[in-house]
Amino acid sequence: LVQGRELAHSSRRAAAHESRHNMLLLTCFAVHLEPRLATRAHAAPLFDPLGLEQVQPTAQAHHQLVPAGGAMVAALAAARPEAALAKGGEYGIFEGRIVSLAHPAVMAMMYAATAWAAFTGYQWRQLREIGNQITELKDRKKKHESQLKVLADGEAEAAPPALTAELASLTSQIDELTTTRKELASSDLRAKHYQVGSVILGLGTAFAIEGPVNTFLRAQKLFPGPHLYAGAGVVVCWAMAASLVPLMSKGKDAARTAHIAFNVLALGLFTWQLPTGWDITLKVIKFTKFP
Repeated sequence: LVQGRELAHSSRRAAAHESRHNMLLLTCFAVHLEPRLATRAHAAPLFDPLGLEQVQPTAQAHHQLVPAGGAMVAALAAARPEAALAKGGEYGIFEGRIVSLAHPAVMAMMYAATAWAAFTGYQWRQLREIGNQITELKDRKKKHESQLKVLADGEAEAAPPALTAELASLTSQIDELTTTRKELASSDLRAKHYQVGSVILGLGTAFAIEGPVNTFLRAQKLFPGPHLYAGAGVVVCWAMAASLVPLMSKGKDAARTAHIAFNVLALGLFTWQLPTGWDITLKVIKFTKFP
């Protein structure tokens, strides 16, 4: 008996739900059919034995529903909160955090590369100067050996202790410098210095320009200040140092000196930029979101 009552109650609920659904469909159909019925009330009757005219209201209703659905989707999209991009997302991912942090990330690597280039450049210069030092020491050694030979030909009882000690010292210095030169020569310093310099000149210059461009995309303006001016100075120093390489390859000492001076200045400006660059990076993280 209880089961029978439950089945009856479920049947009544299903019937009520179906009735409400049918009423809703009839209401929608009446809303879309009303304009056409009003139009046909004033129009002449058409010859339509197959009932094709009755199908058109459904098609017309479908075409009316599509713009309505599009308007609803647009309204929902407009109701969504806008992404937290500095200029409203006009440039998409180029205003996001990933592209905005590319400049500080790459420039940090360029700072390390600049320090490594300075180290390899110093060692390469040391390797080039060691040869001159060894040559000078060998000339002095030959003079002392000549003096000892003269003393030996004069049948001197013994060579002066000072001359002998200096000759031994020169021999020790020559051996030490020769060992150092072999170690430096085996490191292929010239190729390493050239490769890291090429990376700095290409990648460093590209992302030094990318930083201000990204700032302009996000804020529609630049912020002239110490960081921007120092960065421009670093790029100029890189370009000037690279322009001296052809003269350096011809053995011009003045070009080598100027090359070193420009790179030292670039490293100094780069180091001075670090605090301001860190502050700007924190602001970028604060006012941007992924991606």
